[in-house]
Formats: sequence, structure tokens, C-alpha cells
Amino acid sequence: MLGLGVDRLQADINRLLTSLFHQGVLDEQFLQLQQLQDDTSPTFVYDVINIYFDESEKLLRNLRLLLVDREFSDYKKIGLHLNQLVGSSSSIGARRVRNVCVAFRSASELNNRPGCLRGLEVVEHEYHYLKNMMHELFQLEQQRLLAAGVRYPM
Repeated sequence: MLGLGVDRLQADINRLLTSLFHQGVLDEQFLQLQQLQDDTSPTFVYDVINIYFDESEKLLRNLRLLLVDREFSDYKKIGLHLNQLVGSSSSIGARRVRNVCVAFRSASELNNRPGCLRGLEVVEHEYHYLKNMMHELFQLEQQRLLAAGVRYPM
């Protein structure tokens, strides 16, 4: 019976990942990240993704603070934050977040405040969707490991 639970959970993980790839949420870089995980670093992907979320939260907070200031005019600062977010999103395979950041950056290069506000809204939406999906993925993975009798600190 133990094996059936593990198999079902692995099938759930595979379905979720397939869906995220088909939706364009993730790309092949995420697979490369997974390949770096092994028995010596069983929580590698989890750790890297959580670092990404921590850093991204700071960048999104900084972007929001810049844009709520009605007197704001330094769009290069926005571009710098977005470059960081594009790079880190690319490194974990967060395709949709990366793509909407690129569109947001275009608005900042045009000094388009309404476009930047809309861009921030879209980036935050995609970011939160990714975060929720990764949370679901990690919960399934933890359940699979527990069902298999493997215990790694998460």
C-alpha cells in the first residue's frame, strides 16, 4: 500500500509540473535546477526557490515604494530592480514572471507611470501564482517523501 501512495503522489507531482510547463509558468531552466538536486542536497530546489521568493519580495516591495511616490521620476531605479527580478526569475525557470517583468521594463524605459503601475500589478499577480504553485509542488513532494519513508528537513 505504501508504494501506491508514493506512485499516486508522484503522478500528482508530474501532472502539476506538466500543467505549469504547458501554461508557460515554468521553462526548461527549472528542470536543470531539479537536476542539481541529489542525495547530498535533497532540499536544493526548495532552498533555491525560497531564496528567490525572499529576494523577489524585497524587489517587489521596493518597486511598489518607488511607484507610490507621486513625485517619482527615476525610472532607471525601476529598471535596475526589474533587471534583478528578470535575472533571478530566469535562473529558476520562472518564465511567466520573467516575461511580464520584461514588459514592465519596457514601460519604465518609456517613463510611463501608468504602464509601470499596470506592469507591477501583473508582475505581482504572476509572482503570487508562481509562489502558490511552488508551495503546492513542495507540499506534494514532502508528502511523497514521507510516504516513501524518507525524511528530509524542510
